[in-house]
Order: sequence, then structure tokens, then C-alpha cells
Amino acid sequence: MTLSERNTFFRAGIAFCAVCTLLLLGASFLVIPLYQEAGSGMFFGMEEELRRSTGIFQFLSGLFIGNDYFAVHVSLSALVLFSLVGIMLIHSYFERTSAPEIFYIAIFAICFSFEAIRLVLPLHSIFNFSSFYMRVALRFLLFARFFSVFSLFAAGVCAAGLEVQKTRNVIFVMVLAALVITLGVPIDVLNWDTSFNIVNGYSSMFTLIELAAFFTAMISFLIAAKTRGSKEYIHVAIGVLLVMVGRNILLNTDNWIGPLPGIALLSIGTVFICSKLHKIHLWL
Repeated sequence: MTLSERNTFFRAGIAFCAVCTLLLLGASFLVIPLYQEAGSGMFFGMEEELRRSTGIFQFLSGLFIGNDYFAVHVSLSALVLFSLVGIMLIHSYFERTSAPEIFYIAIFAICFSFEAIRLVLPLHSIFNFSSFYMRVALRFLLFARFFSVFSLFAAGVCAAGLEVQKTRNVIFVMVLAALVITLGVPIDVLNWDTSFNIVNGYSSMFTLIELAAFFTAMISFLIAAKTRGSKEYIHVAIGVLLVMVGRNILLNTDNWIGPLPGIALLSIGTVFICSKLHKIHLWL
């Protein structure tokens, strides 16, 4: 992929993220009044109480504070805004710098815009649209999540020595893998948790897949630090760890303890990754 083609992709990503941000803003005017009427029990037309969301941080914070749908809205909104701001900064920072890994980091950032789809749950109580459309929307969300994880994995493998000329092949494999997982997951549109996440089948197995992809990305950057003789890749690996933790918090938190550390870790980790990659490739 040439520098011109990559920058065109960045600009298209900015446009897409901007549209998602506007859609989020419009949906917010509709759903925020619902949060004021909702308790922690029956909500959005669900027949049963929503389950508390999962995750280590969420489990610990959930012991001390109950769920708050405003906090969930802030968390998913932060992810969508992060996606827009992130891709804009990546385009500005790397417009004239060739860094093969940053293409995959950009995909990772863009995919957070799909988190706006989680608002399909409260919107359903307003428009009562068909469960078919909910199921399609949720599969798009699952695809985006796995595609983003695989993108970060590809960035690490690229740093460790993957040939740049194989970018299209890598994208094809990533799309295929994400599709296989997404289409194979059983989805029950009536089974949600308090962070507006669908409770899908095989969740433990897919959590392990995500963790394996993240840690493989970290290890790949550490390998790159040794093989390329650049300690900056160690900081990139640290950034991947921070991003992983921040992402997990923002995806699963359902109370006010989560948004601030989640946003901070995700932002700091991304700055670590981008600034160090820029420094590595600036003089190449």
C-alpha cells in the first residue's frame, strides 16, 4: 500500500467516524430521557432483569456501586469520540511518515465507532423495530470488535517482520477470521447485560481469543525490539497492554468508577503506540 492510498483510507475513516459521531449525538437526545425513568430492574421492555456485566474491573467495582445507565452511555460515547479524534490525529501525525504498523492501528481506532450500535437496546424500546434488524446490527458490532483486535495483532506481526507487500492478504485473512467468528456466534436479542452488551454464546472462548491476540501483539512488539535493535518497541508493547485494559473497562463498565480510568488508559496507551512508532519510522 502506497502512502497516498493509506492517507486516502485515513480520510475515509475520518468521514465514517464523523458520521457515527453525529448518529450517536442524535440517538443521545432520544435515549437519555429513558435513563432518568429506568431503575436497575426491568428496562427497555426486557422480560427479565438485565444481568450485571462481566470483566475483572467490572466485578470489583460492581461490589461497591450499582449500575447506572448514564455511565454506560458516557463510556460508549467516549469510545466513539476516541475513534474520531484518534483517526484524525493519526492522519495528521503520519500523513508524511511511512509506518506500516500504523495502518492497522488506524483500523483498530476506527472500529470503536461501531460501539454506537449498543444504543440499539434503548432505541428498541422507542421504535420497537424487528429483532432481525437488532440481530444484524449486533453482528456488525461483534465483527468490528474482533476485526479491531485482529488489526492490533497484525500491527505487532508487521513490526516483527511481516512483509509490507502482503497488506491486502492480511486484510483478507482478518476479514475472513472475523466473519467466521461473527456468523458462528449464537445471538439471543433478548439476552443483554447492564452495559448494553449482548450475552452471546461461547463468550469465554471468544474472550480467550481476544486475550491471545492482544498478548501475541505485545510479544511481537517485544520481538521487534530485539530483532530491530530499537527499545521504542518496548514502549509500544506497554501501550498495547494499556489499550487492552482500557478497552476492556469501557466495553464492560456499568457504573461511574469505570469511564475515567478506561478513557485514561486507552488514550495513554494509544499515545504510547503512535508516538513511539512515529519516532521509530521518522528517520527511516
